[in-house]
Amino acid sequence: MDLNLLLSWLNSSSVVGLVIPLIMAVGVIFLRMRRARKPVSVKSIILPPFFMATGFAMFLFPGAATSPMYEAIALLLGVLFSIPLIISSRFEVIGQDIYLKPSPLLFIILGGLLVVRIIIKLLINDSFTTIQTAGLFFVLAFGMLVSWRVAMLYNYRQLVKKVLRA
Repeated sequence: MDLNLLLSWLNSSSVVGLVIPLIMAVGVIFLRMRRARKPVSVKSIILPPFFMATGFAMFLFPGAATSPMYEAIALLLGVLFSIPLIISSRFEVIGQDIYLKPSPLLFIILGGLLVVRIIIKLLINDSFTTIQTAGLFFVLAFGMLVSWRVAMLYNYRQLVKKVLRA
């Protein structure tokens, strides 16, 4: 195979748009595995959405904007995609600390979400520019993360109240 052809294929937005999410998914899995060894706190639950919110700066670039309807749909899809994460996130009390119980479903869920993301990307790739697609997937991911973390915070606080009563 010609090296220039291979390099142009590797630099294409389609390949980059498929490889980067795969790398990120693997990173999330390793991060979740490592994080499961540390106790959960309110701070560890609520900070990730605040850190991720800085990504909204991409919308300061006019080329990232899409129709508010598309952004609302992306946000709603994110909330829907968070449901399996919410269902599979369970806490356990060990001694005086509360831990997020590692779920083998997390890997299946993240893999499934990655497949869905790739399918959606392939379906809408020609409809939006690369930065618009990135913006829509950012909104989707933000909706997923925020709703998952809100549910986690609620469950965590319920468990803390239950533990304190005991």
